[in-house]
Amino acid sequence: MKASQYYLALIVLLALASYGAFAYDPSPLQDFCVALNDTSKTGAVFVNGKFCKDPALANANDFFYGGLKEGNTSGALGSMVTPVAVTQILGLNTLGISLARVDFAPYGLNPPHIHPRATEILVVIEGTLQVGFVTSNPENHLFTKVLNTGDVFVFPIGLIHFQQNVGKTKAVAIAGLSSQNPGVITIANAVFKSNPLISADILAKAFQVDKSVIKTLQN
Repeated sequence: MKASQYYLALIVLLALASYGAFAYDPSPLQDFCVALNDTSKTGAVFVNGKFCKDPALANANDFFYGGLKEGNTSGALGSMVTPVAVTQILGLNTLGISLARVDFAPYGLNPPHIHPRATEILVVIEGTLQVGFVTSNPENHLFTKVLNTGDVFVFPIGLIHFQQNVGKTKAVAIAGLSSQNPGVITIANAVFKSNPLISADILAKAFQVDKSVIKTLQN
């Protein structure tokens, strides 16, 4: 191989290696990295959004959560999401996974929302749910399905999705998420309840409605 070809191949390999490094979250270089809320503790190291405690100080409670109970669904939407992410289990830090329990009153709704940092896989534990997600522009195709107990559905990362109880009894689902901190953006809240509010003129033009409609929604 000529020197020029060698250097060209080396550049290509380095470029591919760099792409791989930035395309995915890095794999942990240790067994765990328990998040630490009190950064004054000895041995704290900042990793992936959280300070980590000295592994020698970790204990079983760092990997435990005992509060995954039925949520209060008496609110206007008739649903309650109980997350179990890095805030609830400090040992999830750097592990790239979390879950949530979703409780539904009859006809309760988990409204359209996105998880900016996670794909979601949902299994119905009890009841019947209509679920769906919408693809990105320009197709905006709706994929929707009615799920019964034991059924599983996947919501790809970053896409708008929803779940609604279509039964006359309560429903329960468990969602697994591919991030220790998936984040959630509820579409209605983000658009009509931002802080400060998005201009009513902008939203009226975007939705092609009268500005009074926007004002009503913002109020």
